[in-house]
Amino acid sequence: MIERYNAGDAEGYSAFFAKDGVEAMYRGADLRVGRDGVRDGNAKTFADFPQNRAIVLERQAFGEFVTLHERVWRTPEGDPFEVMSIYSFDGDDKISRVEFVR
Repeated sequence: MIERYNAGDAEGYSAFFAKDGVEAMYRGADLRVGRDGVRDGNAKTFADFPQNRAIVLERQAFGEFVTLHERVWRTPEGDPFEVMSIYSFDGDDKISRVEFVR
């Protein structure tokens, strides 16, 4: 999944999501709703920041949940920021929801 994200492949990245999957802020607003929304929203991010990259600093799995501690750069010369991503999975091993803590 992170490989697709780093390749700027919005279609490939969104394929990991359930049809009704959601990207959201932690305990907050939904950012992108549905696989198509995830694809389209990330396509815009990848177009705006073609050198956008993330690395996973730490990964934890617990039942149907996975957390990733990530460091993200929008541009090579820009300052990175860190994100905790909390993924929930449906019965088909697709992402039903991911919430970002920043």
